[in-house]
Amino acid sequence: MTTYMKTAGKFFAALTTFFISLTVFAQTDSVQQTTTVKFKLGVYYNSNLNYYGRTDSLRSSGFFPMAELWFTKNLYINAAPVFVNNKIQSFQYAGTVATMGYRFNEKNKFAGHFYVVKPFYRSSSELVQSALKAQVAANFTVLNKIINLNFGGDIKFSDRTDLGLTGGLDHIFRIQLPGKKVIVIDPSAYVYAGTQQFTKSYLTKSGGFLLFPGDEQIVSESSSKFNILSYEFSVPVIFAVSKFQFLLTPAYVLPQNLITVPGRPDLSERGKEMFYATVGAKVNF
Repeated sequence: MTTYMKTAGKFFAALTTFFISLTVFAQTDSVQQTTTVKFKLGVYYNSNLNYYGRTDSLRSSGFFPMAELWFTKNLYINAAPVFVNNKIQSFQYAGTVATMGYRFNEKNKFAGHFYVVKPFYRSSSELVQSALKAQVAANFTVLNKIINLNFGGDIKFSDRTDLGLTGGLDHIFRIQLPGKKVIVIDPSAYVYAGTQQFTKSYLTKSGGFLLFPGDEQIVSESSSKFNILSYEFSVPVIFAVSKFQFLLTPAYVLPQNLITVPGRPDLSERGKEMFYATVGAKVNF
């Protein structure tokens, strides 16, 4: 006799949607970037923290102050403490995420972004992404007047290693206003894919004879599947004036291939189609 049970393992996406918004922000930020060392401070709010549509059980929102140091117009480091709000927590510190990256734009025809992410989450954090120990990633964009083609990949490190791939389309509208004011609008559509780690455990009996029961043993096997993780549509809007920049990114995410365990919602991934938004502002010194 064999009983079968499937236990969902921890799975990680390439970026939180918050940092996806910041990547778009950084691409358009090059309009005012110079080659001198720059220090920037920003504050951001995300209405529904998620990892490609995966959420914690409390459906938390988040607040992120961020400090950025740009050594050149290409090379930067930043750090963002994460504060979480939900039904039982108010402005609770969850940890800090640090990023070091390099981005470039080759004659407005080809752009790229390489970065390393190191999270420092509290052990008690309930966020889906809190088990992530480190991440390295690269994103590339083929720039075109009609539509930009985006593709990239990442490696995520935790108790196991996961791989991710990204593909997307976008078109940037840049509106120059009087007084050196600029509005950038970037309608985007992305698909995210990656490996999902999980463990299969089953109970086996062996050695039984007639009325004598055999020995029971639990056998666990680790497995990994590469799946589509989510589709996402967003419209980042950036308004820049003088040293200030303001961001609004409404987005709609459709999670795919959630890992579920029959009868065990506590071991299953939580997620559903949802609308959320990121708003923020930053100042250049």
